[in-house]
Amino acid sequence: MTAAGTKLPARASAGPDGSESPLARVNAPRSFFSGSGQTVREVWQYRELLGNLIRKELKVKYKDSALGFVWSLLLPLVQLAVYWLVIGKFLGAGSIPTYGVYIFCGLAVWTLFSEILSTATTSIVFNAGLVKKVYFPRELFPLAATGAAVVNFVFQLIILLVAVVIAGVNSDKWPQLSNLPLPILGLVVLVVFATALGLLLAAANVYLRDVQHLITVVLMLWFWVTPIIYNVRRVSSELPSTLYTVYLMNPMAPVVFSFQKFFWPQGEGTEYEFSGNVYGRLGVMLAVGLVFLWLSQRIFAKAQGNFAQEL
Repeated sequence: MTAAGTKLPARASAGPDGSESPLARVNAPRSFFSGSGQTVREVWQYRELLGNLIRKELKVKYKDSALGFVWSLLLPLVQLAVYWLVIGKFLGAGSIPTYGVYIFCGLAVWTLFSEILSTATTSIVFNAGLVKKVYFPRELFPLAATGAAVVNFVFQLIILLVAVVIAGVNSDKWPQLSNLPLPILGLVVLVVFATALGLLLAAANVYLRDVQHLITVVLMLWFWVTPIIYNVRRVSSELPSTLYTVYLMNPMAPVVFSFQKFFWPQGEGTEYEFSGNVYGRLGVMLAVGLVFLWLSQRIFAKAQGNFAQEL
C-alpha cells in the first residue's frame, strides 16, 4: 500500500510485438484558448465514426417503422394543415399570398432547428454506454444529431420545392436565382447556431437532466416569437421600435426571412415582405454564431472530463 497522495510510477503497456510502450494519457487537459484546434483534428480523424453515428441516429429513429422517413414529413405537414386552416382561414391570415408556401418556409427551417436542439441535448445521456467504455471525441454525439437532422431536412426541402412549383404555376411568379445565396447562408447560420447551442445543452443535460424537459418548453415559446405563421409587419406595428429591434435579434428570424425571400416570390413587393437587409443580418448572426460555437465547444471540453462519472 502507498501513503495517500503518493504517486505510483507509470507502468509500461505491452505492445503487439510483446515490447513495452509507455502509457499515454487519454483526453489530457488542454488550454481553453488553443484546445479547439486539436479537437477539430480529432473530429476529422474520427469522421468515419461520425458517419456511422449519423446512420445509427437515423436507423434507431425509424426502427421497425413501416413508413420510415415519411414520419419526418408527417409532423410539419400536419402543422402546415392546422396553421393554414386555423390561422389562415379562421383568423383571416389567408390574405397573405400563397399562405401555405409562406408557412412552410418557416416550418421547414424551424423543424430542423428544433430537431437539432432536442436530439443533441440528450445525445450524451442516450449514449452513456459508449461514453463509459471507449474514448473518442464526445463532440461526435451532438454532431451526429445535427447530421441526422440535416438529412431529414432534405426530405422537407423536397416538399417545399414541390409547393413552390405549384404556387409558381398558379401565380406565374418564380424564385430568382440571384436570391439563391440567401437560403444557403441562412442554412449555414442555422446549423452553426444550433450546433453551438446543442453542445452546451448536451453537456448541461449530463449534470442536470431537467434540461431535456426545459428545452421542450423553451422551443415552444421560441416558436411563437419567430415570424413563421404571422406577418412580421404586424409585429412592427404593435411593438415600440426598441422592442421590435430586440425581437429581430432572434437568430431564427433572419433565417426564416432568407427562405421566404427565395422560396416565396409571391410576397415580393407586398406589405408582407420583410424589407430589411437580410444579408447583413445573416452576416452578423454568422459571426456571432461562430464565436458562440467556439465558446460552446471549449465549455463542452471542460465539462466532458466528468461525463462518465455523472452517467
